[in-house]
Amino acid sequence: MRSFYSKLTAVLCLAAALAFAACTPADKQQADEINDSTTPLHLLKPDYKVPYGELSADSVKADLDRIYNYIDSECPFAILDKDGKELKDLPGDYLPEGATLQRGAFRIGSYEWGITYQALLAAKAATGEEKYEAYIDICMGLLRMAYPLFKQRDAAKAEIEDAQMEQVIHPQALDDCGTMCTAMMKYATADPDVRNNAPMQPSGTVVSIDTLINNYFQFVEHGQYRLEDGLFARHRPQHNTVWLDDMYMGIPTIAYAGIYFNDPKYFDEAATMYKNFVKRMWVPEKKIYRHGYVEGLAQQPTYHWARANGWALLTTVEILDMLPENHPDREFILNQLREHVAGLCALQSSEGFWHQLLDRTDSYLETSATAIYCYSIAHAIRKGWLEGITYGGVAQLAWHAISTKITDEGKVAGTCVGTGMAFDPAFYYYRPVSAAAAHGYGPVIWAAAEIINLLCEWHPRTNDSGLHYYEQEQTNPAPLFYLTEDGQGEAVK
Repeated sequence: MRSFYSKLTAVLCLAAALAFAACTPADKQQADEINDSTTPLHLLKPDYKVPYGELSADSVKADLDRIYNYIDSECPFAILDKDGKELKDLPGDYLPEGATLQRGAFRIGSYEWGITYQALLAAKAATGEEKYEAYIDICMGLLRMAYPLFKQRDAAKAEIEDAQMEQVIHPQALDDCGTMCTAMMKYATADPDVRNNAPMQPSGTVVSIDTLINNYFQFVEHGQYRLEDGLFARHRPQHNTVWLDDMYMGIPTIAYAGIYFNDPKYFDEAATMYKNFVKRMWVPEKKIYRHGYVEGLAQQPTYHWARANGWALLTTVEILDMLPENHPDREFILNQLREHVAGLCALQSSEGFWHQLLDRTDSYLETSATAIYCYSIAHAIRKGWLEGITYGGVAQLAWHAISTKITDEGKVAGTCVGTGMAFDPAFYYYRPVSAAAAHGYGPVIWAAAEIINLLCEWHPRTNDSGLHYYEQEQTNPAPLFYLTEDGQGEAVK
């Protein structure tokens, strides 16, 4: 009996449901239901973690200027006495004991700021705005004024009590001088008046920027320890250790010396050293570089630190910019660029960043390396070394990611602090990140400048939800089923 009533109840419920459906208009049923028949599901909006799709040069410029305004507010401009008061009437033959450069948030003679100066030159070229170079004028002017004054104390065997000026006068590593030397050479080349007209100091001493350039370059060429084949190396953390970082800290300086001093021997030296770095540091099966190499070991420690790979990639695009078109090693370097970019692109995360250890997806996402890759890939597209159709979206996704790390104040977050070398993964996994780390600012400014250039030369747009780079502007705003010669395209129906 219970079974009979259960069946009867089920039949009555089904009949009621059918009756309700019969009374509901068909269009109401379809409007309430999302399915393959009623909705173009491929056009549903994805839930991206970072911005995705179209990008304007104006929005990139706004990000760039937030960073510029921040670093400009932190720019030092004076020499201070031991009590922290500005020395306005500088004596001609000595500095008083305890004199130092005014401190800002960043050290204006550091390698990180050597990169920032080069990035600001690129920002001026991309936007035409003089303010970016004016920042360099202030910082370089202070160094050029300070150099002979602190040098006089050094000549008198008095202590130089400012660590920055000690580093400028007596560099002890490529970090102390390589990028600063390159920045100064580029700065003087971009504005010949910088080289020809030295600023007059209050003491009446005239200082040429070549004085600082030559002092820096002397160490790069003759002061830095090298292996037998001329490759830069350090006795840190082991004897005869090659650091991938030094690829960038030294090679572009030597290559640009070929331009600055009009001497092609430096092109050859730079290209030879580049090949020697590749021979030791390149891991062909992964198409990325190891961070460190200890000469003589049969089993090399192999950790693929992201920023070090950034230094290698930046070295590659820089040396291609600097070498003559007919240089015999140019094709090797160009092929190395393409192989490295292919390896890196296979490791880009879904959020557009790259991981601190490139091939370990449980390591954190890092800003400075992502910015270096963004700049380098965008620049290589613009120079014709990489296909924009293939790699434009990679660079743009990287910029979208970077933009989420630029604070309202203009600080760059998510940057790994200064990093030495270790032969275990935990060292890299747990390096702190900080918006105070100077390593992020130059790369992000450089990336912004180059993305602005790229957006002016190409026509990226979303088509059928995906971002694509087009050499011809596509004027039809609808999703395109076919491209046409006139740029109108045939829309998806």
